[in-house]
Amino acid sequence: MPLRIILVGPPGVGKGTQAALVEEALGTKQLSSGVVFRSEIEAETDLGQLAKSYIERGELVPNGVTIQMMVKRLRTDEVRKKGFILDGFPRTVRQAEALTEELAKEGITLDGVLSLEVDDGVVVERLSGRLGCTKCGEIYHSVNKPPSREGYCDKCNSPLIVREDDKPETIRERLRVFHENTKPVIDYYESLGLLKRIDASRDPQDVFSEIKLKLGAI
Repeated sequence: MPLRIILVGPPGVGKGTQAALVEEALGTKQLSSGVVFRSEIEAETDLGQLAKSYIERGELVPNGVTIQMMVKRLRTDEVRKKGFILDGFPRTVRQAEALTEELAKEGITLDGVLSLEVDDGVVVERLSGRLGCTKCGEIYHSVNKPPSREGYCDKCNSPLIVREDDKPETIRERLRVFHENTKPVIDYYESLGLLKRIDASRDPQDVFSEIKLKLGAI
């Protein structure tokens, strides 16, 4: 049976890194909400155009549009065959409840939700050195994962930048929003008996080792 899990945690906790490790080890399809958004916008689909209109106005993309984008991807043959590991979605209880409803309609059972947990101070330290590719979205870190050539992406050779939302004052605000909006998502999945907590303050490989143990329990 294909594995179907969700990764939840604050920005900078390493969700993308762990999702990629799970995908490599198990073949489970990594679905990052950011990547799905970008692909829909670049493909100029109806949903992508709608999301773009909100983004260009500096507004949050509504829950309904976000849910439709993610569910569209979950319905693809590839994801049905390989399973999925959701990264960055759901972000709110409303999105989590809607996802539960949509999965039920598709006859898909969620295997578990992994909550990657770390102190806020560690998040600020990690994200302050983060660099993002302006084209493909690949993430680097000035200390922990520097690019081979300073200032340029290893994958597509495009320039790297420090995003506005990776500056310390912005990070603290993002953490405040996470605690306010996404912590209830953790409580929601705990109430369903699906939650497994992971100490994400350690080396990524150590975190991955614990994830494999927890997935073995699933």
